[in-house]
Amino acid sequence: MTSQFDNNDLPIGQMPINDDEPELIPLLTNEDEEQMNNEQLPELVSVLPLRNTVLFPGVVIPITVGRDKSIKLIKDAYASDRIIGVVSQKDVSIEDPRLSDLNNIGTIAQILRMLRMPDGNTTVIIQGKRRFRVADIVQDEPYLRARVEAFSDTSKVLKDEEFNAIVDSLKDISMQIIQQSPNIPTEASFAIRNIESPSFLINFISSNMNADVEKKQMLLEMNDLKERATKVLEHLTRELQMLELKNQIQSKVKTDLDKQQREYFLNQQLKTIQEELGGNTPDKEIAEMRERARQKKWSKTVEEVFNKEIDRLNRINPAAAEYSVTMNYLDLLLELPWEEYTDDNYDLKRAEKILNRDHYGLEKVKNRILEYLAVIKLKKDMKSPIMCLVGPPGVGKTSLGRSIAEALGRKYVRMSLGGLRDEAEIRGHRKTYIGAMPGRIIQNLKKAKSGNPVFILDEVDKLTNDFHGDPSSALLEVLDPEQNTTFYDNYVEIEYDLSKVLFIATANTLSTIQPALRDRLEIIDISGYTIEEKIHIAQKHLVNKQLEAHGLHPGQLAFPQSMLKLIIEQYTWESGVRTLEKCIASVVRSIAKMVAMEEHAPGKVTETHVRKALGAPRFLPDKLISNETAGVVTGLAWNANGGSILFIETSLSKGNGKLTLTGNLGDVMKESAMIALAFLKAHADDFGIEPRTFEQWNIHVHVPEGAIPKDGPSAGITMLTSLASAFTQRRVKSKLAMTGEITLRGKVLPVGGIKEKILAAKRAGIREIILCADNEKDIQEIKRDYIKDLTFHYVENMSEVLEVALTSQKVKNPIVFAGKENGRPAVKETGKTVKVARKVKRKV
Repeated sequence: MTSQFDNNDLPIGQMPINDDEPELIPLLTNEDEEQMNNEQLPELVSVLPLRNTVLFPGVVIPITVGRDKSIKLIKDAYASDRIIGVVSQKDVSIEDPRLSDLNNIGTIAQILRMLRMPDGNTTVIIQGKRRFRVADIVQDEPYLRARVEAFSDTSKVLKDEEFNAIVDSLKDISMQIIQQSPNIPTEASFAIRNIESPSFLINFISSNMNADVEKKQMLLEMNDLKERATKVLEHLTRELQMLELKNQIQSKVKTDLDKQQREYFLNQQLKTIQEELGGNTPDKEIAEMRERARQKKWSKTVEEVFNKEIDRLNRINPAAAEYSVTMNYLDLLLELPWEEYTDDNYDLKRAEKILNRDHYGLEKVKNRILEYLAVIKLKKDMKSPIMCLVGPPGVGKTSLGRSIAEALGRKYVRMSLGGLRDEAEIRGHRKTYIGAMPGRIIQNLKKAKSGNPVFILDEVDKLTNDFHGDPSSALLEVLDPEQNTTFYDNYVEIEYDLSKVLFIATANTLSTIQPALRDRLEIIDISGYTIEEKIHIAQKHLVNKQLEAHGLHPGQLAFPQSMLKLIIEQYTWESGVRTLEKCIASVVRSIAKMVAMEEHAPGKVTETHVRKALGAPRFLPDKLISNETAGVVTGLAWNANGGSILFIETSLSKGNGKLTLTGNLGDVMKESAMIALAFLKAHADDFGIEPRTFEQWNIHVHVPEGAIPKDGPSAGITMLTSLASAFTQRRVKSKLAMTGEITLRGKVLPVGGIKEKILAAKRAGIREIILCADNEKDIQEIKRDYIKDLTFHYVENMSEVLEVALTSQKVKNPIVFAGKENGRPAVKETGKTVKVARKVKRKV
């Protein structure tokens, strides 16, 4: 007996029936029941389907009405005679039941009260009157109306002694259930004791006992009152027995067992149940672990630790928290590849073929891998090198690792280090902590199931640190060939040999890598691709990849080389090919749409298709500026996207020698301008400049594109050339660019990013380039085909720079400085100087 007493609804005898004052509904007596049974049964009634409950004659229950049809029915009935027919559904999931979805026997009910609840639902309180049988449905809309006929008990048993004994037993068992159940209020016993009518008592108990709808509907449909009472008594007896057993178990646990004993008792029960069901018991799991350990390849040290821990596990209570911690630890030891290695493929030609198939260029990396494979072939126990591929985004550093793994025949593992700031991510947590795990190095080796995979440490330059520790310092042990043979993970607590792992780190810049970590890496610079290389990569890899990804095949669409060059020059500004691939994908998508819509699909990509898919050009190629203006010089710059040209402009105005620098310049670049001016002042006589001129004219040096920050020393010789041109009013050689650092002594120092700068100069139409003599080695690493139209001037001091850069021709409308005549050459043309200039000039 639960449902009616488990909530806030009041049982019969305590239900308020109007809004003015609480009025108790009287309990039915025999006379009341006889009068109710003698009431005339209406021929037609409105039928209210019920879900999850059954209404018995004489019983009062609250129901919440939610369906539109039901709400309409209740309102109409409440406004008239308040008589309705209530029938339970066979399937509660049906929202709009028909005759076939309802049970055949129901109960005539009277609406006692209708309430509007705070949540907007309508709740009605109804009292059952008489049972009826549905003859047929006469109306479906707006709600069901049916023709009904009476369904009464077949026999009267009021004077039967056996029946009376059953009724008394029902009262007694109901009172016991109420007393022993904590969920039933004691007020329910008041209602049981004061019910006089045996049939109403049976209906009341049937309505409130703990049974499903099918059971209650079966009782409602029984027309033999004695038989119905017997069924109810059987159900209550079982319920009382279950309740007594439950209370006995609870009492025994509370009095005889403390917490640990209770856990042990329940665990023993669980163990027995698992054995009965055929599941794994703790003893069986431990036995399986021992069997796996016997087949495992590991050192004597690891075996001793494992046996010690599994013996301890056997003594731990399976319900204890430490049991699962130890179980997870032992499982990790079993899954780690302690001495399990894949066999390397020593076929160097095959490895070279795979590397060339997947990546174009990158000759340094390929040669280093082939060298490593060759030494391994000759000397089996060589330690793996720790390489670091440094280059701009999108040049294939990460994807190269997968190709290397395939070439060597090893497993491939990639671990992203970007944003990693906790040392425990590398070394793991001690297993005494809740939720402890091994570090990501050990986790990835467990996943690879091999002790010698190719392990990519991606974005090693983006490691950070905070109060949790410095992960880059933790990597020192991982990436040091002298230390990683005994790598210590805080969770494993056993030294692990990482010397067979081929670690390959990737980075975009070396400046943010900790010096001690950088010292352990074998740095391999990967510069950006030239336009020719990008076109080759697109034709060989990217176009076919995107055609396949968008449901097209190479025969359907041709991508001309001219269109690829157009996309590269006008829609990308990068050293790699990542943006290029996205642009190609956009063009292919637009054509795939035409194919899918059965429009006329072109067989070849044209400029119209490119403009339609990508819009207006995003980047305009660098253009040279005329040399008719003094003080304008072309320099070469490097950034993360590759190389570019920049212009240094110097303007003079009458004043007191003030120097102004604009163009969003960094401190190093400002210092280069100051050094250039100081050198020019110190050697004014050598360049044919009157010293007083510097005190009579203000100097303004500007670098265009002021929204872009600029810094670095490589614009030193460009700034000096610009200042010299402005003060001598001589033209700078046409189609000339330069890059190099200067000192106060006029020496020219080497700079970096030479390949990217040279490629940018070529794109801009530059024909001659001035470089430091020490940068000649960088030019030799560039393929001859890419620089065949360029002339390089290798210089060691500024006199040589100005001799090459400045012509003897004055600019249009030159400034006339007061004082010494400015007509002599900017550089003294001694035989020695000219001879040096001829030596350093190279035509490629």
